[in-house]
Amino acid sequence: MSDQRVTIAIDAGVADVRLSRPDKMNALDPAMFDAIIATIDRLAGEPGVRAVVLSGEGRAFCAGLDMASMASGGSGIDLETRTHGIANRVQQVAWGWRELPMPVVAAIHGIAFGGGLQIASGADVVIAHPATRLSVMEMKWGIVPDMAGFALWRGRVRDDQLRELTYTAREFDGAEGVALGFAARTADDPHAAAMDLARAIASRNPEAVRAAKRLANLALESDAGTILVGESDEQAKLLRSPNQIEAVRANIERRMPDFAD
Repeated sequence: MSDQRVTIAIDAGVADVRLSRPDKMNALDPAMFDAIIATIDRLAGEPGVRAVVLSGEGRAFCAGLDMASMASGGSGIDLETRTHGIANRVQQVAWGWRELPMPVVAAIHGIAFGGGLQIASGADVVIAHPATRLSVMEMKWGIVPDMAGFALWRGRVRDDQLRELTYTAREFDGAEGVALGFAARTADDPHAAAMDLARAIASRNPEAVRAAKRLANLALESDAGTILVGESDEQAKLLRSPNQIEAVRANIERRMPDFAD
């Protein structure tokens, strides 16, 4: 990105996306909101990207809102207008990762507070350093999570635990974050672990991976009948497609598959 709030490097089907405001622990100011949304828009139109890794430069993943920036004039945010489908502009910086067609792996370290935790929660998989400090922090400022957090945590974090954390704004570490459901696992080097996972995903049939993400999203918001029909529809599109045939041939011939995007 030109303003360097977010950087993108794409290699072998994996987009390495980094929040890049390390002097402010990647805190969210208006320019950061703009850069994240622009990044999501760009990735949505990149057919060669099969997986995304989302991380933060410097000492933290994201410290949440830059309160100084908001207090000095950045707080005039329109929360009513749905600017991005079902989401408003504030929600899009987190919800947008959920709606990308390819899987997103978030690698978090240092701090993931408030809006930072909600952004990470937009990823399909979160890998955290064990010592990462996390918090549903909004209650500290007398507000509630409003960056798609409740929609993203549904099915991921148990209801009573989420209520406790939201009402109290208490901090917890990466290891507890795994137990609570905010992260899938911990790693001493979350970014390296996330890149390994993304490369593994990128080696699979990209059409099947995207279909699997659509089904996973559908499963969170639909009844069993709708999910069953969705499974059948997705499978019908995949069976006997060139990439599906290539997956079978590569397995039989014990070689790496050569998939088309």
